[in-house]
Amino acid sequence: MGSDLFGSFAESSCAALVVASISSFGTSHDFTAMCFPLLISSMGIVVCLITTLFATDFYEIKEVNQIEPALKRKLIISTALMTLGILLVCFLALPSSFTIYNLGSTPKVVKWWHLFFCVAVGLWAGLIIGYTTEYFTSNAYSPVQDVADSCRTGAATNIIFGLALGYKSVIIPIFAIAVAIYVSFALAVFYGIAVAALGMLSTIATGLAIDAYGPISDNAGGIAEMAGMSHHIRERTDALDAAGNTTAAIGKGFAIGSAALVSLALFGAYVSMASLTSVDVLSAKVFIGLIVGAMLPYWFSAMTMKSVGKAALSMVEEVRRQFNTIPGLMEGINNPDYATCVKISTDASIKEMIPPGALVMVTPLVVGILFGVETLAGLLAGALVSGVQIAISASNTGGAWDNAKKYIEAGASEHARSLGPKGSDAHEAAVIGDTVGDPLKDTSGPSLNILIKLMALESLVFAPFFAAHGGLLFKIG
Repeated sequence: MGSDLFGSFAESSCAALVVASISSFGTSHDFTAMCFPLLISSMGIVVCLITTLFATDFYEIKEVNQIEPALKRKLIISTALMTLGILLVCFLALPSSFTIYNLGSTPKVVKWWHLFFCVAVGLWAGLIIGYTTEYFTSNAYSPVQDVADSCRTGAATNIIFGLALGYKSVIIPIFAIAVAIYVSFALAVFYGIAVAALGMLSTIATGLAIDAYGPISDNAGGIAEMAGMSHHIRERTDALDAAGNTTAAIGKGFAIGSAALVSLALFGAYVSMASLTSVDVLSAKVFIGLIVGAMLPYWFSAMTMKSVGKAALSMVEEVRRQFNTIPGLMEGINNPDYATCVKISTDASIKEMIPPGALVMVTPLVVGILFGVETLAGLLAGALVSGVQIAISASNTGGAWDNAKKYIEAGASEHARSLGPKGSDAHEAAVIGDTVGDPLKDTSGPSLNILIKLMALESLVFAPFFAAHGGLLFKIG
């Protein structure tokens, strides 16, 4: 759970420390100021521990409709407390002013409160992204209700409405990321962007708590169903799971937003390590990298989605085989062979990740060695710009389809009851949407974060080598 968030967390810390090492407090060996990125994370842990008390001790939840607000309240409380915590850390840990050496240009003098605003803008941009994601994926709001309503006329309209919702949900998060990038870069260049990413992730403990909440509730529901417990228990676990689904979508929103900022910070570190003073988009070398980089997330998503499809195909065939060969399975007299089904999914998860993993690892090496540092800079920028959009739309489309199905199943409102119950034509259309959405929200969307971060990180590691020996094709020409 949350491995991409932990990845972003580690990489944003690394990016901030790398950029800080070439600032004035790096060269003057000011240890406390150098540890500023780690102090932000430490303050985040303290704040999130305090926030936990609000959900468990200060407010007791007695109604089903209080579950989701309570989880979302935790996010606001942790963000507000964290803002005060960052102000304290900035005031105590940073010198009143210091110099950051920007890529090849004049050094920038930064005051301590500049960095406070950099971290705070990342923190609040994260909250905006989280809440936008929640608006587009929760069945309490009109976007998901519209998707559920479209199931009246079958699966095709459900798919169309779901895709449209996903594309539309990209708008506000991208503006939030753009503002965070501009403000933090204007105040403290690439160091500002790195600490803005850390700010977005500083409430990671709360984010992960509400993110892991969904799968725990889902599995509890599965256990209740398999154990043959009363339908009242299943209704309760479904209510918890529906709230958990939305909060999981918020976690994915945070992961994607932070991945964009982290990748940009790593990109800045790469450009400085490769001794590039600027990246000119009008140069043919850069532009070919840009257009190929923008294509990579699509190639990667195609691989991951087809992998899910192949694994699902094997699973369906195995289930059919068991129904045909194990007597008394349909009547519930005999138990199915669970182990074979588990083996199919675990084998597929490992085997099918090799080609996408190779694509991410090999592409920067091939481009850097054959085409050089400028083309690779274009490639990283293209993958970042296109990957973020696909990741947000894929995650939100899948989440919306899932919750549209749950909205019909729960039948909590008059509108939902008019579409249900389970087994109705509208419900069957919603199930098809949910099935299509699962690889989008659980595989392609979250894994794109890894694509854009890992390529930038690998390029940063090999940057000096590419600068010295790369661009073989252009040298021959």
